Amino acid sequence: MTDAAGKRVFLAIREPSMILVARLPDLNEVKHWDLPSGGAHGVDIDHGRGHLYVACDEGALVELDVGSGVVTNKWPIAGAPDVTFFNPTTGLVHIAIGEPGLVQSIHPRTGNSTQIVTSAGAHTTALVVRDRLYVFSPVHRGILILADF
Repeated sequence: MTDAAGKRVFLAIREPSMILVARLPDLNEVKHWDLPSGGAHGVDIDHGRGHLYVACDEGALVELDVGSGVVTNKWPIAGAPDVTFFNPTTGLVHIAIGEPGLVQSIHPRTGNSTQIVTSAGAHTTALVVRDRLYVFSPVHRGILILADF
């Protein structure tokens, strides 16, 4: 994940749980932003508000300020994440969770959270902005298409 200017890269590191930040293109000025939840996994960015969203295996979505790395919020999630997407159109963060098989959506401004059951093992997703989230489901032998409102 890069910042809006393409000058820094943000990588989720599971152990120890952190975001590694480096200046592009030389990958210098490296920083380590520790996370309050173990197993940093999926990461996406809200360029408009300047926040990173990191889903962690210990069951949390962590919000960080892109400029400083300061944790600005944290929400519980229903299990170990596979993929994290921020939708700039709706402002929702979507986390695919393969076990038990659901997509959890969190609205960072309100803290509201919803879950849509997909199927066990349905953990690969693709976000097509404006309003579609595709979930690849082995049980269904196909793709579930979720409208994002």
